[in-house]
Amino acid sequence: MGYALASQLCGVDVSFKAVRFGFDVYWAQILVARDSDYDSLDDLAGLKWGYPDPGSTSGYMVPLVMLQEAGLEPGEQVQTGGHNQSVQALYNGEVDFSTSFYSPPTLVDTGGVAWEEGQDPDIPADLVDSCGLNADGNLVCGNYRVRDARANIREASPDVVQETRILMISPSIPNDTLSFGPEFPADLRTQIEDALVAFAETEEWGASIGSQDFYNWTGLSVATDEEYDFIREMVAAVGITLESLGQ
Repeated sequence: MGYALASQLCGVDVSFKAVRFGFDVYWAQILVARDSDYDSLDDLAGLKWGYPDPGSTSGYMVPLVMLQEAGLEPGEQVQTGGHNQSVQALYNGEVDFSTSFYSPPTLVDTGGVAWEEGQDPDIPADLVDSCGLNADGNLVCGNYRVRDARANIREASPDVVQETRILMISPSIPNDTLSFGPEFPADLRTQIEDALVAFAETEEWGASIGSQDFYNWTGLSVATDEEYDFIREMVAAVGITLESLGQ
């Protein structure tokens, strides 16, 4: 959403979108308590919803459209301040469901992605009891490493997977961008683009831009402005304006 607004208001233009573990898209996830009896989107009507902030695409915009398209009205809505805080609010029992970003789990031994679209997005049920921090401080369940927003509260709440589950995820969303302002020199832009493509093929990339502690971009994918049209359409559909974003 940040890019969609910047391009519309300021002429910002996209060059690349992030690739994370083979995907240049990501998803919104709806989390509920693992011991709850919620089975579908319909079960969320009238329940207390925790979300990061109104400007969050995966944390608010996409889930809001999902609820609206289903004809559902949540109950009290709580702006938590961030994806981590939304997960924590559900973990603490402060909300009935929460929304945040979803990235698929990877395999500990190979680093490969352990999920395909259409499969259950959550950790296999038979591995849930095994979830916890490994020697490297990562949240793992058997050979699965958790990569969705729950992993971000792993130190404070290492049993977050045992306490929460993914009810469902959204349709895919284009990843965050590397973009340029309208007055940025074209020749310098080309140099930067070429340098980043080359840098992404080096080991040093993984220790900087590709590091989990930085952007966690495992690669780059060429992006076009048109890919973000559906974000603009969602903004218009739900009536969100720049003036209302902070309210």
